[in-house]
Amino acid sequence: MGTWDTGPFDNDTAADFANALDEAEPEAREALIRGVLVRTIDATGYLTEAEEAVAAAALIAAQCPEGDLVHTPYGPETPMPLFPSDLRALADEALARIVSDEDGPASNWVDPEDWKRWRAILTRLRAVLAPPPPSIALFDV
Repeated sequence: MGTWDTGPFDNDTAADFANALDEAEPEAREALIRGVLVRTIDATGYLTEAEEAVAAAALIAAQCPEGDLVHTPYGPETPMPLFPSDLRALADEALARIVSDEDGPASNWVDPEDWKRWRAILTRLRAVLAPPPPSIALFDV
């Protein structure tokens, strides 16, 4: 089994995470997502939950204005709660940690084209998760 494609839920670990979200009580889902993001950010050494963090980031990004819905048979079947806005920054930080880890998930791709597609997915997620720039009021001259 393992990994069968480059999407956020296209591996056994992320699919298992989706199942855990489905089995959790609705009010516990945010804590599961927050926990995997924080542990990925704070991890030293090997990122043991990188696949789950990518899946969590995809679920958060799906609720953002430019986000893509998660349409995969391996993602959660139950609706996710509306996530608080602070999870966007945590998800972006976790993805930055994953992308910068040369010995982590980025090193697992045998086919360079798969690595490029996976990297593009993470880049797209980060672009969606990035908070909008602060608006600056223009003054009349």
